[in-house]
Amino acid sequence: MENGKPEDAYGQIQYRGLIAWPERLRREAPFIERVLGTAPIKKVLDLGCGTGEHSRFLRSLGFGVTGVDASEAQIQAASEVDSDEGDASDPRYVQGDLASLVALVPDGYGGAICLGNTLPHLRELDVLQRFFTGLASRLVSGAPFLLQLLNYDRILDRGERTFPLALRPGVAEGEETIFMRLMTPKPDGTLIFTPATLRYRPGLEPPLELISAQNVQLRGWRRSELEGPLRAAGFEVRETFGSMTGLPWSPEASDLVLWATKA
Repeated sequence: MENGKPEDAYGQIQYRGLIAWPERLRREAPFIERVLGTAPIKKVLDLGCGTGEHSRFLRSLGFGVTGVDASEAQIQAASEVDSDEGDASDPRYVQGDLASLVALVPDGYGGAICLGNTLPHLRELDVLQRFFTGLASRLVSGAPFLLQLLNYDRILDRGERTFPLALRPGVAEGEETIFMRLMTPKPDGTLIFTPATLRYRPGLEPPLELISAQNVQLRGWRRSELEGPLRAAGFEVRETFGSMTGLPWSPEASDLVLWATKA
């Protein structure tokens, strides 16, 4: 706890500089436009918005977007980039728990996205169901919901423990930043997720220096565990994919991507 508030696990992680966002958005854009092109209203929610890259991309397409994230630091970073943060009745970014969505945003949205492995932060089934039900209450009939997370069917079955390293330019000349992510699965289906950043200075001693590291508790949701709660909340699961480029899903796919529609 800090100042009476729960510790922000992502307060020290600078995602804006650790992910190649222009390349990622170019890769995902056709699929996102395909899904949200079915939105009956061009007003959408970006759930787990982080530093706001997807929100800003959607605004460039003419959507009104409200980003929601549990991390106060990520919301602050998103707001600092945007010169216009909206007004109190239609804010651009809202900080809060996704399971409390009903208390955070009004109804009347025409679609929603929840991308980038946000969902595993909801570790209990009742919390997951409360999120889906709350989201359904915020959406108009026919609204699409695009949900993406890592394919935990593959990760858990294969016992995978890490992701490929991301190497990004550092602050100083001749310096690079390494972004690494480790996972330790537990028997109950949860995982200890450890994102860490290191400063890499080849030719100097020491060549590696830890900048930040944090343990985060996640739940590795399998495909079979998500479709039932979505339907119970009032969604129809329209299609299932294995990537944000629209590849078919299989147990070996990189991602689990669900295209659902509020019935």
